[in-house]
Amino acid sequence: MLTVTVEKLVPGGYGLARTEEGAVLVKGGLPGEVVRGQPVRRRGALFLEGVEVLTPRPDRYPHPLPPSADLPLLYEAQLPLKEALVAEALERIAKLSFPLSPIRPSPSPLGYRTAAQYARHPLGGLAYRLPESEVLVRLEEDPLVAEPLKKALALLQTWPLPVEEVALRGSLLTGEVLLGLIGGSPEVLKRPAKALVREGFRGVVWAEPSPKGRFRGRVTPLYGERTLLERFGPLTATVSVESFAQVNPPAMGALLEEALTLVGGGERALELYAGSGLISLLLAPRFREVAAVEISKEAVRRGEADRKRLGVENVRFHRGDAKEAARLGAFDLVVVDPPRAGLSPEVRAYLLETRPRQILYVACDPATWARDVGALAKGGYRLRFAQPYDFFPFTHHVEVLSLLSL
Repeated sequence: MLTVTVEKLVPGGYGLARTEEGAVLVKGGLPGEVVRGQPVRRRGALFLEGVEVLTPRPDRYPHPLPPSADLPLLYEAQLPLKEALVAEALERIAKLSFPLSPIRPSPSPLGYRTAAQYARHPLGGLAYRLPESEVLVRLEEDPLVAEPLKKALALLQTWPLPVEEVALRGSLLTGEVLLGLIGGSPEVLKRPAKALVREGFRGVVWAEPSPKGRFRGRVTPLYGERTLLERFGPLTATVSVESFAQVNPPAMGALLEEALTLVGGGERALELYAGSGLISLLLAPRFREVAAVEISKEAVRRGEADRKRLGVENVRFHRGDAKEAARLGAFDLVVVDPPRAGLSPEVRAYLLETRPRQILYVACDPATWARDVGALAKGGYRLRFAQPYDFFPFTHHVEVLSLLSL
């Protein structure tokens, strides 16, 4: 067993401590805490497993949280740590010294999530699946989910559905909830789906389990609607249980409002990794032409429906990979909102070759964001604005809104 003092929070939600053998990563260890565990070397790094907190921080959060909540601190203590993650990534990885705007807190530190996924427990009810594990922990309540989902969870706890997992997507705007049933037989689940809609769900879909990830296999509507309307700041847009949309709509709305103050107008704008095109639809009044590129067929379908509902004529959706952006030509503004892996090499090359006047970068991983910002800075761009946003209280995750220009 090894006893260490956690020095700081690092990307991935780990606490970092230093020993004679080098740095050790501690999941669930918070800066300043003394912890004990079994050192194990994995993937070229030293990790502490079976962690016991010997000297907890006085501001540790005192109430139960789900296993995904890897930053169990009182909320006001979480924000400086998240801001420091972004600042350190910018300095260490991008090699840039730049003053960040202060982190924007989540409008609600609890009850903010409008989407969630749970496993069915073999003894009945729902369960959390521990991160990087198949271990199930029985679900009693989830303090991080929004009110519409809390009501849905209470109902699902009493239904012995023959599935592997359930996924939920709610709307703060309408109070409604969509349900995804993962695994089992869609034919067997049709009758329960109808009954669940009668009980209050807006719609139910079935999804084939896939090793590629959630809803990456076959998806079949069982009963009811497939989308809900949600408000994201200045815009209402459709969301579904099947594809990604931000789970903290008020926080995303604040980011969108700030983004609109940063960018100008022009002839052509492009949004890569566009999802359902929220930013594209907001930019439409400022540009003659806006193109939105997204690989998800379902997200493109929702974006097109929103475009027609809002009466936007100058936004074009292109279903495809962002790395193929070169075929669309040059733009005055390019917006990128990539997954945690950041920009692909092809997208970075495209930006440096076509040299848009402005690049609006919305990031969900400070490390890959800093890598990309560093590469763009070496190519002649200057970082003009960067602000962390907290979309996921009680976790290490932090978003970044940034602007680069020539």
